[in-house]
Amino acid sequence: MRSGRAVLLILALLLPGAGLAAPAVSPASDPPALGVFIPAAPQPAPKISFSNAAGQKFKLADFAGRVVIVNLWATWCAPCRREMPSLERLQARLGDKITILAISEDTRGEKAVAPFVAKLGLKAIKTYLDPTSAVGQAFKVDGLPSSFVLDRNGRVVGRVVGEAKWDSPKMLAVIDPLLGEGEVVKTSFPPKHP
Repeated sequence: MRSGRAVLLILALLLPGAGLAAPAVSPASDPPALGVFIPAAPQPAPKISFSNAAGQKFKLADFAGRVVIVNLWATWCAPCRREMPSLERLQARLGDKITILAISEDTRGEKAVAPFVAKLGLKAIKTYLDPTSAVGQAFKVDGLPSSFVLDRNGRVVGRVVGEAKWDSPKMLAVIDPLLGEGEVVKTSFPPKHP
């Protein structure tokens, strides 16, 4: 009796349609959760270049040795507009411990970005331009906002698709280990004054 079951099991495994259903397979590319950090095995960031409002060119290599957040956004993107103040607060809070590269994918470049920056009163965060969307293509972005977190070695260690609250305790807990020993981020918000 046992050998009969073993033969049936072997046949079921070897022959399609022999009586055992195939295990359920999840779709190859489930959509990522929006606004949530998705960790990844460290991998080299793509080689990208972008410019500032003055036309000065930059590469990721220019920020070597720093923790970097590459944030791809556009002025016409409502979730990007809602997300930008939290990036501003994160940059102001961490100062030179982190570099946020807020790279606009607006085709109109500085003509679209300058009024946006002025309206939001962005001072801590620096905005950059990529009017041809070459950076978005290099990172294989499907939508905006999309952000990529790089460690001090220039490796992508995770991403966030969609609007995130970058200065929240949850995100600070993600960033803190990347900053290195002695650079702990306080995840509690300052006390409210009466």
